Amino acid sequence: MSVRTSDREDLPVIVSSTRSTAWWGMALLIAAELSLFASLLASYYYLRFKATEWPVSGLEKPNLVPGTIATVLLLSSSLPMWWAERGIKQGNERRLRIGLLLSFLLGVGFLAIQASEYASASFDWRTNVYGSLFFTITGLHGIHVLVGLLMSVVIQARAWRNEFDSRRYLPVETVALYWHFVDVVWIFIFSSLYLFPYLFPVR
Repeated sequence: MSVRTSDREDLPVIVSSTRSTAWWGMALLIAAELSLFASLLASYYYLRFKATEWPVSGLEKPNLVPGTIATVLLLSSSLPMWWAERGIKQGNERRLRIGLLLSFLLGVGFLAIQASEYASASFDWRTNVYGSLFFTITGLHGIHVLVGLLMSVVIQARAWRNEFDSRRYLPVETVALYWHFVDVVWIFIFSSLYLFPYLFPVR
């Protein structure tokens, strides 16, 4: 089902010289979520520097291979998302659909690897403080990725209904902003939980 030209007149129009209320709403949500992740990572570092061994209780350090692959997939997903957003701002609906789909598939790949890591882990969130922090931080981020994927599904459905053009792309812009936030946060999580124990082991 496509949207007639007359129907599009009822859709929101972006004014290029200003930021929309929806964009600012998403930006404020991201700011709140950033403070949450910052608090969790601060707790992680506080306990790590107080500990005499890390991970505690002789647990194995995170496996860098699946973690690195997942990181590459997730960070790569920002490129087609950006490409899709730029495309619809130029009126290219086909580029929007392709970019959103590629970004979605890369995000699904990230979650699949994370689920595999959870299934093969030798500890869980109940094991000790390290396990609690590891699963809380990565699990919370995984939920954010899942929410982003659900947003993408909705946007893709609307894209296939031809609801977006060079003047009407507000939902695409806000979802893209959220997705880039999810990717940036993962850089700090991966650096802290995966790389830090190897780069700065407890002596």
